Amino acid sequence: MQFGRSYEEFEVGATYKHWPGKTVTEYDDHLFCLLTMNHHPLHLDQHYAQSSTQFAKNVVVGNYVYSLLLGMSVPDVSGRAIANLEVESLRHVAPTFHGDTIYGETTVLDKWESRSKDDRGVVQVETTGYNQDGTVVCTFRRKVMVPKDSYLDSRGGDQPGRPTPQPRSE
Repeated sequence: MQFGRSYEEFEVGATYKHWPGKTVTEYDDHLFCLLTMNHHPLHLDQHYAQSSTQFAKNVVVGNYVYSLLLGMSVPDVSGRAIANLEVESLRHVAPTFHGDTIYGETTVLDKWESRSKDDRGVVQVETTGYNQDGTVVCTFRRKVMVPKDSYLDSRGGDQPGRPTPQPRSE
């Protein structure tokens, strides 16, 4: 299984469909809210959401949806990244609710070689997240610095640092 890509493997216009999706539970949302100290009742208080909001139910906190999609994209996009350089834009297009399943895909918008180091390049991508009905819920664009094949070769190949299994001596 591939984990990330080298600069040479990215093609402008290519789209990577991330698999599997993730069904967002109430527990996921509440834990993320508590870990990040976002105690807004829209996310945590069912009675408040039901009686005081336009959706009449809890909305999953947007940064969890973004984080989930970013994580989904790692095996296809940034698993070999040297650095995540920039998040250019982030849009929450529609709400996500407890029980929704989120899917994601990323399209390569552009790529260019590093001006300062010849063993790496920068890839610009856009990730789109959508729910089980196909409704787009989140989009974001980012730039990732990725290694060229020469960088990987000089550091031990695709899985640097991976030990070789040694048989047990008896």
